[in-house]
Amino acid sequence: MPAPVFIAAVLLCWLGRSPPATQDSVLAAWLALVALALLARRLVLHSNAVAALPPAWGLRVAVAFSTLNGCIHALVLVVAPAPTDVNMATQSLLLVGLCAGAVATTAGYRPAFLGYMLPVIGALMLRWSANDLAIAAIIGIFGAVLTSLADDSYRLFRDSFNIRLQQLALNERLREALRQAESANRAKTRFLASASHDLRQPLHTVALSAATLSLRPLDPDTRRISQHIDKALERLASQLDALLDISKLDAGIVPVQLEALALGPFLRQLWREFSPIAHEKGLVLTLDIDPGVPDTVMTDEVLLGRMVGNVIDNAVKYSRRGTIALSLHAHAGLLALVIEDEGPGIPPEEQGRVFEEFYQLDNIERDRAKGLGLGLSIVHRLAALLQVRLEMASMPGHGTAFYLLLPEHRGDSPRVARVPFHGNPLAALTVLVVDDNADVRLSMQELLHELGAAPVLANGTAEALLALERVKPDLLLVDLRLRGGDTGIATVHAVRARLPGLPAILISGDTSPERLREASDAHIPLLHKPTPVAQLQQLVAELVTSPSKERHVR
Repeated sequence: MPAPVFIAAVLLCWLGRSPPATQDSVLAAWLALVALALLARRLVLHSNAVAALPPAWGLRVAVAFSTLNGCIHALVLVVAPAPTDVNMATQSLLLVGLCAGAVATTAGYRPAFLGYMLPVIGALMLRWSANDLAIAAIIGIFGAVLTSLADDSYRLFRDSFNIRLQQLALNERLREALRQAESANRAKTRFLASASHDLRQPLHTVALSAATLSLRPLDPDTRRISQHIDKALERLASQLDALLDISKLDAGIVPVQLEALALGPFLRQLWREFSPIAHEKGLVLTLDIDPGVPDTVMTDEVLLGRMVGNVIDNAVKYSRRGTIALSLHAHAGLLALVIEDEGPGIPPEEQGRVFEEFYQLDNIERDRAKGLGLGLSIVHRLAALLQVRLEMASMPGHGTAFYLLLPEHRGDSPRVARVPFHGNPLAALTVLVVDDNADVRLSMQELLHELGAAPVLANGTAEALLALERVKPDLLLVDLRLRGGDTGIATVHAVRARLPGLPAILISGDTSPERLREASDAHIPLLHKPTPVAQLQQLVAELVTSPSKERHVR
């Protein structure tokens, strides 16, 4: 029950109260009628029965109750006529105020508003016409003004309601578009993971055989052919690794290991790595480190190396002449790691798109030597992960410069860049190889023989456990996804149940985010097919020298 309306009804009774005691019962009956009408209106309009009616009938019910209330309120001028002009004027103000309030309570809907206002205003005009026709006219004019205001209020309400409906429809379309985009993104991820796995499996076999061949004594011509095969495999593997990086970022399993890093040795190592590659294209890679600039930052060496390496690699691919300058200097209170080339440059309208996945500006012919168009996308996402400020400046015909801005770190002593392992940690080790692909098993067997290891082969967990009855392996190499629902993780757990602490490495061609998360959660080192021999040796050296060290190879 609207309390203000009932309070106004009580005041109307009090203003119209006169000496005869019999009038009190009449006023009480009128107040009860007001309360009953308000209560009935509330219960009926909020009932399920009215909600189930067609909208037009619901409006008719609302108009009927509005008219009923107007007639009851107008009746006060009959049952409680004001005894004085002052009381009568006050009564009139209260009733006119209730009419003004009806503009809001009816949302200006004309049938409902007029249903309430006409009985009240009409009764007031009749009441005043006996005493003062001017006041009666003024009340009539005020009623017309309220009707105009009600019309404006209803128009505003209707327009806002229509805008709300349009907004809801737009929001639903946006939600549907978002669902479709997310579905397409998941489908893209599944497709890339599936295609990557199907390519990695045979490529892994070829890479193992090529690595075995390169370890054997070869005549110069055969050695040259072997090196060409290795380069082609490296190029294809780098493209697949770009897809792998995207899958890892999608899965959210790229671990960040922050530590103080000296950028001087770090950049010199990158310069030594990429200088021969630039030289092959007739380019010169220069390195300039400002000696007066502190070079210690808090970052992840592997991920920062991947960022800088991707930018340098991109500059090498797209530059046809000149110099690629790698430098370190101070810039706006930060350390600026700059990679600048003299390539074709990027038009201003295209600069916002170079960080999109699979976008390549100058590769209409889809030259695979220029990659898949993922390098800068990975750089952009790793910059966000490492909280490195990434800026780019480019001018068509004058080259492009990328700026990686990092805050200086003051604190513990910096660790020098990681030095690759040299040697053969696999020599004289007994290695249990578990893979459901016979070609992979045989290729790995040949490679391990060439490296001086003693391989033992199995196609799944059951065979691996049977092999433990004959040998005690020093290392377990197992494929992540085996046949018949078997998994490499299950194999590792089953073997370690008999040989606790046995060093183990998962090797997988599966790059789906779900599989990557599964391997990451198992805390077992993971290598991806095709596996470079140097990377395998580096990890084996770390595990054999520190068997308890379990890490995810990034």
